[in-house]
Amino acid sequence: MTALPPELLRRIPKAELHCHLDGSVRAATLLELAREHDVPMPATTPEALAHHMYVRDARHLEDYLTRFDTTLSVMQSAASLERITYELAEDAAADGVRYIEIRYAPVLNQQWGLTLDETVDAPLRGLERARNAYNIQGRLIICSLRHLSPSVSLELAHLAARWRGQGVVGFDLAGGEAGHPAALHQAAFRHASEHGMFCTCHAGEGAGPESVREAVHVCGAQRIGHGTRLIEDERLTDELGEKGIVIEACLTSNVQTRAAKDYASHPLRAYFDRGLQVTLNTDNRLMSGVTLTDEYAHAAQDLHFSFDELCRLARMGFDAAFLEPDEKRQLLERVDREFAVLRSEVAP
Repeated sequence: MTALPPELLRRIPKAELHCHLDGSVRAATLLELAREHDVPMPATTPEALAHHMYVRDARHLEDYLTRFDTTLSVMQSAASLERITYELAEDAAADGVRYIEIRYAPVLNQQWGLTLDETVDAPLRGLERARNAYNIQGRLIICSLRHLSPSVSLELAHLAARWRGQGVVGFDLAGGEAGHPAALHQAAFRHASEHGMFCTCHAGEGAGPESVREAVHVCGAQRIGHGTRLIEDERLTDELGEKGIVIEACLTSNVQTRAAKDYASHPLRAYFDRGLQVTLNTDNRLMSGVTLTDEYAHAAQDLHFSFDELCRLARMGFDAAFLEPDEKRQLLERVDREFAVLRSEVAP
């Protein structure tokens, strides 16, 4: 097939639903904040630091996650959290993203004394600044981590619920899957759900389809982060399709963590062809060295998505957003107008 020009892919209006704040810091900003707070870094130039942070040699998911210690070392002040969030939204807007959900674990941002509420207020200020500057809508998803105590997860679910309606839309469980079942955190998911929060859960990345089953059946997740190995269970794959549970696919990071052998064998194409609700995301812009436009290019080049299919894939992202019906309707009306104009320009 004919390669799709990067500028055309950039112009596709996109939603980014799976993007980690601590995995998407600009390398230059990381260095500036490190100097400001006297925090050591593994490199002294933005180029060298970006090269170091890019994951080339991970044996598995847990290896990939070690890079986050570096970014988190400077994400401990309100000013840093606001700046990093603003810059991520700015970069996303330049990438054709109209709506972004940024996720992070606030409990990891308290080393310098921030309260949990302060760790939420600061990123929200960054998102509001970006909305005013770039007309990009942004929301937050509060994460817990599988290796943390279930009581911490419950506290974070309470935090998410406390900020409901103020920019926080969801609750998530992330981190290494091996040896850390999501079921231990069922109470946190129950609290989030009972208080009107949407729920997603990382599953099927560092473990098999049984992890996805647990996230859906035990934790009540409405979206699955990654879900790469779901395809190994045909019946469960069909069940998620029937229930409309959304897969948050992340091509590059799945190849890096060896959840997928390579781009060409990633199950995104299979999920799409089977009619599942699936979205395309960066996961971690710094560690994976990608933009969302890059991920769309991989979908086109390695998985043979046509331009029309990419537009359909992009629209699924907006439809799967953790927004209330009126907000989602307004967002879809906006982007549908953009899709119509873009398709008219590309039509033969």
